[in-house]
Amino acid sequence: MNTYVRSMIAGFAATVVLSLLMIMKGAMGLMPQLDVIAMLSGMAQSMVGMGGSGIGWLIHFLIGTVLWGVLFALLYDRLPGSQAVAKGMSFGVLAWVLMMVLAMPMAGAGLFGVKLGMMAPVMTLILHLIWGAVLGFVFGRLQGEAVLST
Repeated sequence: MNTYVRSMIAGFAATVVLSLLMIMKGAMGLMPQLDVIAMLSGMAQSMVGMGGSGIGWLIHFLIGTVLWGVLFALLYDRLPGSQAVAKGMSFGVLAWVLMMVLAMPMAGAGLFGVKLGMMAPVMTLILHLIWGAVLGFVFGRLQGEAVLST
């Protein structure tokens, strides 16, 4: 299987897990002001005149699957860590930093999302670490790597 196909499958799987965690967070009423889907939808509405939660979810999955998936494959050999899970988590931190300095300000949440409260950067970092771990785990398994060996 092509490396980029593997990385996009891994990105999709990691984005599914992240999405389930986001839905659970919302159902529990945790940080309702941190609604990434609404932020993406609002950004799409202001940029191209199309919004709504469906557009927000579509953008979320395209970013997680295609953009981050392909970028993970491109950077894989340069990422710190000796195992796929560690590489995925370090990539998750990179994705988090880019979200904090690019996407959050574009969405009106300020640098590192500080307008959403001080827990926003912490919550999103935790979610990105989990996302990265799943990304690395699935990618490693798809290339036949023993991803959790000691």
